Amino acid sequence: MSAVASARQILTRLHEVMASRMHAQGKLDRVVEIVGESLASEVCSIYLLREGMLELYATRGLNQSAVHVTRMAIGEGLTGTIAANVETLNLAEAKAHPDFQYRPETGEEKFHSFAGVPIVYRERAIGVLCVQHVEPRRYEDVEIEALQTTAMVLSELIANAELVDEEEALGLTDRDTGPQTVKGLTLVKGLAMGQAVYHQPRVQITQVVAEDIEAERQRVYRAFDRMREQIDGLAQHAEFGVGGEHEEVLQTYKMFAYDEGWSRRINEAIDSGLTAEAAIERVQQHTRMRMREIDDPLLADRMHDLEDLANRLLRIVSGQLGTAASQGLRRDTILIARNLGPAELLEYDRRRLKGVILEEGSLTAHVVIVARAMGIPVLGRANGIRGIVRDGDEVLLDATAATATIRPTASVAEAFEARFAKSREKQAAYAELRDVEPFTRCGTRITVMMNAGLRDDISALAMTGADGIGLFRTEFQFLVSATLPARERQARLYRDVLEAAGDKPVIFRTVDIGGDKSVPYLASEIADNDENPAMGWRALRLALTREGLMKAQARALLEASAGRSLYVMFPMVSEVWEFEAARAVFEEQLSFLRRKKKLLPDAIHYGAMLEVPALAEMLDLLLPKLSFLSVGTNDLTQFLFAADRANPDLAQRYDWLSIPIMRFLRRVVQSCVGFDVDLGVCGEMGGRRLEALALLGIGFRRLSITPAAVGPIKELVRKVDLKEITEAMNGWLLDPSVNLRKELSAWAEERGIEFD
Repeated sequence: MSAVASARQILTRLHEVMASRMHAQGKLDRVVEIVGESLASEVCSIYLLREGMLELYATRGLNQSAVHVTRMAIGEGLTGTIAANVETLNLAEAKAHPDFQYRPETGEEKFHSFAGVPIVYRERAIGVLCVQHVEPRRYEDVEIEALQTTAMVLSELIANAELVDEEEALGLTDRDTGPQTVKGLTLVKGLAMGQAVYHQPRVQITQVVAEDIEAERQRVYRAFDRMREQIDGLAQHAEFGVGGEHEEVLQTYKMFAYDEGWSRRINEAIDSGLTAEAAIERVQQHTRMRMREIDDPLLADRMHDLEDLANRLLRIVSGQLGTAASQGLRRDTILIARNLGPAELLEYDRRRLKGVILEEGSLTAHVVIVARAMGIPVLGRANGIRGIVRDGDEVLLDATAATATIRPTASVAEAFEARFAKSREKQAAYAELRDVEPFTRCGTRITVMMNAGLRDDISALAMTGADGIGLFRTEFQFLVSATLPARERQARLYRDVLEAAGDKPVIFRTVDIGGDKSVPYLASEIADNDENPAMGWRALRLALTREGLMKAQARALLEASAGRSLYVMFPMVSEVWEFEAARAVFEEQLSFLRRKKKLLPDAIHYGAMLEVPALAEMLDLLLPKLSFLSVGTNDLTQFLFAADRANPDLAQRYDWLSIPIMRFLRRVVQSCVGFDVDLGVCGEMGGRRLEALALLGIGFRRLSITPAAVGPIKELVRKVDLKEITEAMNGWLLDPSVNLRKELSAWAEERGIEFD
C-alpha cells in the first residue's frame, strides 16, 4: 500500500465520522477502530490532556475498563515522553525503551511493537495517538504518516468539541504571569531591552480534509509562485552590498524555495486527501522529525531554512500574512521565534529590532551570520521560550551571559537598566580610545588586533582602532556556500578585505573545516564515525589531503595580495613537517604565478597556530621557519585537559587562569626567546580583561580578540606596569595550590583595575 493510498483511505473514513452527528466520545471510539483496521494493528489508543494528565480516552485492543482510568503525567512512560517532546516514537520492542512503563489495568503485556505521534494544538501536545502490535516490528513510514494525518484531524475534532480546556492546552499556569529567567546559548553577544513580539502568529488550520483535491493543488501552486517572488525580491534588496557571505546565504535559501522535491512531497500529501494547509503542515512535521535525527550542524541549519520557507508558504496559502515584520514594529522589540531564516530577519526595521531569542538555533545557523552583520544580539536554544513568554511581555536580554529575563520585577528591571546604561557609557569611553595607542604604564607598546571572518567585520577596524586583523577565519566563506567556493570568488573576498584594511596587516588563517564545522560537499573527506571530531580529520590535516582545496586557496591568497604583504597562518599544526608541507603548496603556487608573469605579493610571512600541545615540544625546530606564532587558546585548552569545550558539564570546570594552562603558556613564551618570531594569542582568552592581564604578565605582547573587546583591552593595557604584573605572576606560578583567579583579581582591585 502506498503512502497516498493509505492516508486517503483513512481520511475518507474519518471525514464521514467528522461529518456525522455522533457525540465526541463516539467519534473518538470510531477513530481508533478505523486506524486500527487500516493499519492492521491490534491496538489503537487515544490519550488526551485532562487536568494536567494524559488520560486514556478511547482504545481498540486494550481493556475497555482502562478508559478514563489510566492516566499518566507529561514525560511519564512512552506516551508521556511523546507529549513532553512533541515527537514521534517508533519502536520494535517497546519494553526496551528506557521510558517504558507497564500499566497492568490496560492488558498490554502481550504487545511488543509501539508507535505514537503527538496530537498538536497551537504547537503544544494535547494528546497522543498510538498503535501497538503483538509481533516486534518497526512501523513503516507509510503507517507513521497515516498516524500523523489522523492526529491532525483529531486536533480539529478536539478543539471543536472542547474536549481539552483551552487554557490547559496553552499550558497557562500561575508561573506564566510572574518573572521567569530563561537560559540558552549565546549566538551573537550583546545586551538588549524590549517588548516580546512573536515573529509569526501561529497559522490555525481549521480544515484538514480536502473537498476538492485539484482546487487545493492550484492553491499550493499559486502560493509557491508568490513565495518565490518574495524570496527573489529579498535577495535583490539585501542591505549589505554585493558579494558578501550573507548574499551566499540568501542564494542557498533561494535554492530551497525552488526545490522540486519539496513541492512534490506537498502535492503527494494533497493527493492523500489533505487541504493545502494540512499538506504543508504534514510535510513540515516530517521535516522536524528529520531535524531531530541530524547530527551534522550545517545540514540541520539547512533544514531550519526549509522550515522557515514552509512557514512562509503556509501563511501565504492560508491568507494569514500578518507577520510582525509586515505589520511593522512600533516599539523596541525582542523577537521570539522557534527558528528564523536569514531572509525573514532582513524584513525587520533595524531601528526597532533590538534582539532575538530562538527556541532552536546554533552558532553555524545562517541567520546568525546575518544577525552579526546587523549588530543584533541573539540568544539560541532557549528551550520552552514560546511557552513562557507572551506577546507584549517585557524582556531583558543578556545574550553575552546567555540569559533572558521575562516579565522582570521593578528592581530587576532597574538594575538591568543601570547596567545597560553603564555598558553604553563604557562603550562610549572605549570608543574614545580608538586613536590612542595601547602603551603600558612602563612604556611598552602592546599590539591589539581583532579577529574577523566576514567582509563586513572589517568596518570594525576603523571603529575600534585595532592594529590589524590577527585572525581572519577564511572558513566562513566555505561554511555558507552550497558548493566549494571557486578560486576567483575566494580571491575577490580576500582582495576586498585587504583593500578595506588599508595599510593595516591581515593574517589569513587557511581554511579550518571538519570537526564541528562540516560542509556537505567535503563529506567524503571526513569520517562519519569520527567520535572525537575536534581531534579528528580537520583543518590542516584535511587541507593537505585535499590537494585542490589547498592549492586553490593558496593561489587565491597570493593573487589577492599582489603588491602587498601576505600574512598566512596554518591551523592545527602538530608537527614541523605539516607546516613545511603547507608552505610548500604556497611556494609552488608562487612559482606558477611568477612563470605566468603575474603580479606577486611584496612579501610573504608564514605563521602557525599553536593549538596542539605536541607542537610546543617542537618549537626549537619550527621557530626558525616562522615569521609569527599565534596561540589558539580555545582548542589548546580542551586538548590540554582532554575536555570538550562544547560539553556544558565541562565548560566551567577548567579555568583559563588555572596553573597548568598558565605554566604551559609561559613555557611557550620562554621557548620563543632568542628567535625573531612575533608571538601572540588569538583565542577568546585574550579578550577577557583578567585573562589578558595574566597573559601580559607571562610575556605576551600581541593579542587578537573580538572587535568588541578591543576598547576594553586598550583601556586595561594603559593601567598595567609590566614589571609588577610579571613579578606577581612568577610568584603565583611557583605555588601549585594558589587560586590564581582570586589572587589576580585582588591584585588588580588594589590598583584600581576593574573587571566585568
